[in-house]
Amino acid sequence: MELLHRAAGVLGSVSMYLKGVLGEDAYEKYLDHHRGTGCTTPAKTVKEFWRDRMDRQEGNPEGRCC
Repeated sequence: MELLHRAAGVLGSVSMYLKGVLGEDAYEKYLDHHRGTGCTTPAKTVKEFWRDRMDRQEGNPEGRCC
C-alpha cells in the first residue's frame, strides 16, 4: 500500500510539472494574480483568457521555432 501512495505522489508531481511546462495551468495562475493584485475589474472568463493569450502569441511569434 505504501508503494501505491508513493507512486500516486510521484505521478501527481509529474502531472503538475507537465501542466506548468505545457501552460495548462496558465488560467489558474492568471486568476491568482488577478485576485492578488486587487484588480477592480472582473476576471476574464476561461474562453476570453485563452483567446487573448492566443492573439498575443500570434502577434508576437518570437518564442516559437516555426
